[in-house]
Amino acid sequence: MSMSDEEKEEEKPFAVERAKSGRAKCKKCKCPIEKDTVRIAKLVANPFSDGKMKAWHHLSCLFEVFARQRATTKRIDDPEEDVSGWQDLCDEDKTAILQRIEEFENSSPFKTPKTTQVANQSSGSKKRKLTRTTESDPSPNKKPRKKERNGSTCTIDDASDISGSEKTPEKVRKPTRDDAFQEFQRICDNVAKVDAYTDKTAILRKMLTKGSEGDGFNSDVKLWCKMLLPGTAKRIYNLQSKQLVKLFSRILLQDEDEMLEHLEQGDVSETIRVFFENSVALKPALKSVLTIQEVDEFLQQLSLLTKEDEQIRHFRSIVSRCTAGDLKMIIRLIKHDLRINAGPKHILAAVHDDAYKAFQTSRDLDSVIERCWRGSPKFDKPSSSPGPSSNVKITLSLMTPVLPMLAEACKSVEMAMKKCPNGMLAEVKYDGERVQVHKKGNEFRYFSRSLKPVLPHKVNLFKNYIPKAFPDGDDLILDSEILMIDTKTGQPLPFGTLGIHKKAEFKDANACLFVFDCIYYNGVVLLHKSMMERRQILRESMTEIPNRIMLSEIKEVYKSQDLAEMIARVLKMGLEGLVLKDIHSKYEPGKRHWLKVKKDYLYDGAMADSADLVVLGAWYGTGNKGGMMSVFLMGCYDEDRGNWVTVTKVHTGHDDATLVMLQDELDMIKISKDPAKVPSWLRANKPMIPDFVAKDPKKQPVWEITGAEFTNQGVHTADGISIRFPRVTRIRSDKDWSSATTLNDLRRLFKQSSESIDLSLLLSSTSDHKEEGDDKTTRQDTLPNAQAKQERKLKSPSKRNDDFKSIKKNSSPYKSPTKSKATSNRVRADTSKKTNEKVCDSEGTNVSDQKDAEQAEFYAFVNNDYIEYSAMGIPLNWIEGRKPENGLPSDAKPLCNLTDNELTSKSILKGAPVSLASGFTKSKEEDIRKLLKTLGAKVLNDQERSAAMYVVHSSKEIPSSLVREFEDVSKKARHVSVSWVEAVVSTCEIQETEEHAVELIADYCSCPCLHR
Repeated sequence: MSMSDEEKEEEKPFAVERAKSGRAKCKKCKCPIEKDTVRIAKLVANPFSDGKMKAWHHLSCLFEVFARQRATTKRIDDPEEDVSGWQDLCDEDKTAILQRIEEFENSSPFKTPKTTQVANQSSGSKKRKLTRTTESDPSPNKKPRKKERNGSTCTIDDASDISGSEKTPEKVRKPTRDDAFQEFQRICDNVAKVDAYTDKTAILRKMLTKGSEGDGFNSDVKLWCKMLLPGTAKRIYNLQSKQLVKLFSRILLQDEDEMLEHLEQGDVSETIRVFFENSVALKPALKSVLTIQEVDEFLQQLSLLTKEDEQIRHFRSIVSRCTAGDLKMIIRLIKHDLRINAGPKHILAAVHDDAYKAFQTSRDLDSVIERCWRGSPKFDKPSSSPGPSSNVKITLSLMTPVLPMLAEACKSVEMAMKKCPNGMLAEVKYDGERVQVHKKGNEFRYFSRSLKPVLPHKVNLFKNYIPKAFPDGDDLILDSEILMIDTKTGQPLPFGTLGIHKKAEFKDANACLFVFDCIYYNGVVLLHKSMMERRQILRESMTEIPNRIMLSEIKEVYKSQDLAEMIARVLKMGLEGLVLKDIHSKYEPGKRHWLKVKKDYLYDGAMADSADLVVLGAWYGTGNKGGMMSVFLMGCYDEDRGNWVTVTKVHTGHDDATLVMLQDELDMIKISKDPAKVPSWLRANKPMIPDFVAKDPKKQPVWEITGAEFTNQGVHTADGISIRFPRVTRIRSDKDWSSATTLNDLRRLFKQSSESIDLSLLLSSTSDHKEEGDDKTTRQDTLPNAQAKQERKLKSPSKRNDDFKSIKKNSSPYKSPTKSKATSNRVRADTSKKTNEKVCDSEGTNVSDQKDAEQAEFYAFVNNDYIEYSAMGIPLNWIEGRKPENGLPSDAKPLCNLTDNELTSKSILKGAPVSLASGFTKSKEEDIRKLLKTLGAKVLNDQERSAAMYVVHSSKEIPSSLVREFEDVSKKARHVSVSWVEAVVSTCEIQETEEHAVELIADYCSCPCLHR
């Protein structure tokens, strides 16, 4: 290009190109312009020199600017004449820009076609007025749709994307019903009322497709999604619940103490709503007039205020226009919790099938909505659309956090081998803080597991070492763990030692970054590469810096024995455990496709640390458990000082029905966290002062508390000893305070914790299987007499086990709905017949097929399952996938010896009384009864069901005509669908009932059912 050509090119008022790095921000919306996205610049005066500079814009943003500027201001009339870089664009990009120009020329009320602009200049005012009139009445076939970008509002055509050109200026467009804040609340209420993921998404999709009036959505998709996902907005209000109560007690002239007392029910938005309705200073508006745009603007301004007086003035500016429901929803937006039980997966699935996947990768809601809305079919014409587009590009953005890949609990070596059939990388699980490192040139950002910025003092030094560890790594995203390393021994220090106030205690220690994955390297996204490939990239590109930047320790494992030995080794070393990754696995943001092995996960917690502690106090719960004691202070008796000390607080392990029962059973005194009211018998630090304390600790129940390990964090008064990740595993009705764990006992447990790990289960589980019958000949000597007597009926132990093997292979009492019950009965009958024939051959007696094969004579607990056996040692009611050992276990007992205490203490459902509602088919009811019995429930007959804790229904909804059927059932009973039982089976834990609650008519019961 000649000099004159270059000068001519520079003189053009606009420039266009594809963004090279993604670092430049749009001059209008202030959002980054993504790499490879078409961007347009206006040449503006350079404040730092005499020349001009390029002010880059998103394509859509520039046309929004055009719509607001004066008619005489320069716009793009002829791209070849006005835009430098035009010839370098591909045909597709040129076409897109030309289409935008044409749409703008047709819709702009200020712009006349180029050929007639001068001639019509004198009649500009008249034309402007005429255009506004015609544009304000859109045709029914082309209805404008409202959108917003960082607070600015405009209209987009049905056929355009979310960032498309607008049809009318902002000041002309009037709010639609879809903009109403009342509509937003209505949708939130509807979403909260349904349980199923698909139902929640369907409600949102219908709104974003048809709108409130059924004729198309006429609001801003991006703003709706932002408000439905308030936690994704990067707004910080610094307003906790008590601070909000303090502010509104002044605004509403209400008693702050009374409001705080009401707050104990757990929902600050409900507290403020109630006191707003009863306020004499301000009365709620009779009708909601707010728009979502006004609420969003209010929240944006609120996030900038830090002083109480400023916040109060700001709240007063909107409270006078709020209904009680409006204010309640605004408070929930401030708390980042709409209480609709819907997250990004529910919301974004309503926008596009790939939107949630894109959000997991980029966490940039704005760009996800823009890309996915642009790739979606026309929402106002779903019937004519073939379905959501699948061509949305899923990418990650450097310096924007990626949702980390997670791991599920691994409960045995066998489970690990099944989940990772290709082999695995067994990686040491470091007990530190997970950090995602982003490096762009010399710029660094660090994000926690929850995607929040990491405190600077923990990571500042790494910017000096990462460039040395990755000399060729210009741009990186690393997945890693930070923990303190003893520089003398090279051993990791305990969890929690990263705190800045603890550095003085660990002078010979460094914060070390253990890198275990790389998902972005020098412009290449590695998400879809296998674990082995990503690990190879790390090995080749990383140079370890001792005690500063290290590669995580891994071992390739293909055999169960090798895995068991490695687990045993890391637990003996005092490390937290292992993370297991299939060698072919991809990096899937947010998915739990890795496995984590910790001693408290293995073999139903048989290797975990536990203690029998006394309930000393309790706190109010929040959310659905608001207003009831649901978090408990556990402690033990200090024999030396003659008082009680705190050990841990626990909030998991009890189901809803047990929590309701505990409200009456626990004898507590309310002290409302007041240090002055703490009784003399209790030693508790200020953070551990509860809402309630025990009236008499010696009359309180004893619970078995199990956790990952004993720790020493200093907040508790039992010499600082506590239990990490505690949960209630058993109510020890067989113990009282005198036989519970004392402080001296706890000290011994803490000291022996890492030294007394029982690895026998772990190592024996992978030992070579002996031949059938090798160790069975002496087994009957250990069985109860009655059981041994029955076993002697069998021809031989080996034959007994052959029979057991055949029934295990062919049938199970619990079948999935797709399997035929008739087939199950037939197979069982055939197998029973074979077994009885063998008995006849050996004893010469006639034994009824059904009597011996089907009748329960013995029982045993296999893990947490209550299993019944026939006289011949055949299991009768075991769950598919949880097969008991061959024949009768060594600890099996006659059925007549079963006590309620054993059923309560050992099984999953712990003897919970359960009633089955009508509506089941005969075969399904039989299956569910056997399943409940296996789980350890007490299945009630019709005469006993007044004592039911759970009522299991065949469907999710009960017709009003059948409600009278349950008049004899307690109002506190939980009405659940059969999915609750199936969930207990799949997780081996008692499940919360809300997700599985059936739908009943209003005011029928006091459980958290859904009501019509």
